[in-house]
Amino acid sequence: MKLFTNFLEVLQSIHEQSFLNKDVKDANSQNLQPGRIYWDKRPAIVLMVVALCILLLHYLKFNTAFYATLNLWFSQVSDNPAAKVMELRRQTFFPLVTQAWWGFWHLITFVLIPVLTIKYILKEPLKNYGLGVGRLREHIKWYVLLAAPILSFVVIVSFRDDFSNHYPFYKLAHRSWFDLIAWEIVYLLQFICVEFFFRGFIIQACRPAFGVNAIFVMIVPYMMIHLSKPWLEASGAIFFGLFLGVLALHTRSIWGGVAVHVSIALSMDIAALLQTKGLPQHLFP
Repeated sequence: MKLFTNFLEVLQSIHEQSFLNKDVKDANSQNLQPGRIYWDKRPAIVLMVVALCILLLHYLKFNTAFYATLNLWFSQVSDNPAAKVMELRRQTFFPLVTQAWWGFWHLITFVLIPVLTIKYILKEPLKNYGLGVGRLREHIKWYVLLAAPILSFVVIVSFRDDFSNHYPFYKLAHRSWFDLIAWEIVYLLQFICVEFFFRGFIIQACRPAFGVNAIFVMIVPYMMIHLSKPWLEASGAIFFGLFLGVLALHTRSIWGGVAVHVSIALSMDIAALLQTKGLPQHLFP
């Protein structure tokens, strides 16, 4: 604990040295301690949590981590864990379970950990982080204007092979209506997690210290989580994140962004299916 306290003192000293004389005069007007420049530690806490969450998600959301977890579990209850895993993988809905694992880690890293941080470290009410309606009703037209051209663009790019081969992420979504609906529930709930994490947690926590610059802080990790996707989508994430960030900061609500994301994602999956394997023909596989 003493080492941690000393580390904070070093950071405080570096913070003070970062200001010129004229900045010191301005900053001292906000001092909590006379003669010291106030350091708002909230962005430091939040951005460290953000780095940890993205790191965990990147390494734990994939099937390899799921298989490793299954092997670890079966090694405790069976002499042949590999055979147990192979038997499980032959089950009809096992591919759907792997998608649920992907969604589960979005829930843990993008919602649960930030919520615990807000409640027990920042000690602030969750309603301050975009979970209310805010001023959404006054600005709903801007979300419609944002979504409309993107939805039109989705129809155009759905004819591209790289697009139709990439979506849906769950490759058996066409197998049955159960598969498609179960997948879409997991997929669309993931966007609530994403919007809360980027447009709620990051922006609202950084806003008191950074003001409107909190939007640009958010854009960097938001673009980076799209790097595995087609380049058009990854590039568009910069501008998409900017507009959603502006609207979230202005309305104090994440739900407009959720609605935009859900409508676009659902249309992308349906468009890709129509261009390739078609919609399901059966209720169950």
